[in-house]
Amino acid sequence: MNKTVIIVAGGSGKRMNYGIPKQFITLSGLPILMHTISRFYHSCKDINIIVVLPPDHIETWSRLCSEHSFFISHRVVKGGSQRFYSVTNGLEYIGTGELVAIHDGVRPLITKELIMHGYETASTFGSSIPVIPLPGSLRKIEGNHSYSIDRNHYCLVQTPQTFQSELIIKAYSQPYRKEFTDDASVYEAAGFQVHLIDGISENIKITLSMDLKIANVLIKDFSQ
Repeated sequence: MNKTVIIVAGGSGKRMNYGIPKQFITLSGLPILMHTISRFYHSCKDINIIVVLPPDHIETWSRLCSEHSFFISHRVVKGGSQRFYSVTNGLEYIGTGELVAIHDGVRPLITKELIMHGYETASTFGSSIPVIPLPGSLRKIEGNHSYSIDRNHYCLVQTPQTFQSELIIKAYSQPYRKEFTDDASVYEAAGFQVHLIDGISENIKITLSMDLKIANVLIKDFSQ
């Protein structure tokens, strides 16, 4: 099966307070998004790369690619008002009989092993959702009270979330609901069963300034 990745980079990054979308913030000399694209390209040279961007920042991205001599081939698609619509827009360029990974643009510390494991698992089971265990204790708050809950019943969900194309396209034909927080939730709502795989702790999503500091340390251990 042909392999495609939809890299969703449609956010504004307001919580970072950098004045630019977080996917364009510099990490180890390059915009974060370039690191993310490079991870997929160097994992599978014949991969089809689709990048979903905020419409107002497509020209910014074009300028950054020129400034950094970034020539990895990719298709740029306009993002929507919600992540759901951004992914929907990206799926318009996907055919049947493909394997589609959907990945956050600000998760640049992804490994080849996890990317390829996702494709292989989705080829067999229809979907592949990476998760990691919760590292600390949990308490549930109800009103003025709280109580401990067993963390072994919960996990943190990561991307890339990978699917057989005909299944995820069908899932995204549903109307948007606020409960759709990721692709797995959309897929499951369509009646399909998600298949979990082990994620990696380094695969952080850069959302806050502290995440960027951590990524600047971790990226030294990554090589193309």
